[in-house]
Amino acid sequence: MGISIQTQAILLLTAYFSKAQKGDAKPLGPMEWGRFAAWLKARSMSPEDLLRDGLGRALEGWEDKTITATRVTALLERGTALALAMEKWERAGLWVITRADAVEYPKILKQRLGTAAPPALFGCGEKRLLSSGGIGVVGSRNASPPDLAYAEELGARAANAGYSIVSGGAKGIDQAAMSGALAAGGTVVGVMADSLLRTCASAKYRKALMSGDLALISPYYPEASFNAGNAMGRNKYIYCLANAAVVVHSGKKGGTWNGAKEALKNGWVSVWIKPTADPEAGNAALMQQGGRQLSEVLSDDAVEALIQGVSAPAPKVEAAETTE
Repeated sequence: MGISIQTQAILLLTAYFSKAQKGDAKPLGPMEWGRFAAWLKARSMSPEDLLRDGLGRALEGWEDKTITATRVTALLERGTALALAMEKWERAGLWVITRADAVEYPKILKQRLGTAAPPALFGCGEKRLLSSGGIGVVGSRNASPPDLAYAEELGARAANAGYSIVSGGAKGIDQAAMSGALAAGGTVVGVMADSLLRTCASAKYRKALMSGDLALISPYYPEASFNAGNAMGRNKYIYCLANAAVVVHSGKKGGTWNGAKEALKNGWVSVWIKPTADPEAGNAALMQQGGRQLSEVLSDDAVEALIQGVSAPAPKVEAAETTE
């Protein structure tokens, strides 16, 4: 395996290497890992010490209702499964970085999420893009053609202004914004909730991955199928990797709605909302909860204002020519 012992230990404790089976020990979630890692640090220990020293001695004094010594032992005994999974993923071009990596792991995730930051990020493409910031774009999967066009134009204008797009890679608004940015020669970070391995191998993004204009990442098992909980959970990472975010279209429930509310509540970034006449949309309610209104007609000033955190001036509308 082309990964350090430290990374091996963190993955053994926090990651899945195959589809979960009944009776398997459940890997530690972000909050559990944060709690356990803090305890190790307080004892001047690192995760790799758990692989080198006897577990009985290493865990002496550890007490936790959910992270039992039995559970930790079972997780650390998955070395063969880890080796097989990493061989497969590395062969497909995937890499992994963990919270223990002070250089490559995006510092902004740690700053904004603290111990809730994902223990590991799987990905492919250009790692440096994870720390480049940019404009987060979120919205419904089943978006209207005008909203898709808006997202695509937003991606293109962001690219022309030198900003990355950070989105979720899902069908609809996400893919429209990402495609608009890449077509305009910009850069993109796609935070996947599922199917990372398959997406990285697809022809759709091959050119952008090879040119260094795209990074696809996921905090979840790279071969995971769609899971509503994961789809909702990854939204926080889109906001936290960006400098500002735009909600193009939200329902009154679901992933986009919950993600925007969470971002507004925590104040991670300025959240801008596109107005809409759709009575079923939650856009207006999000503005009432602190979202900032973004012009329905995009302009270079509006895109710059997203990053600067100020209201954009209303775009000038040229009078139509007349033959009279």
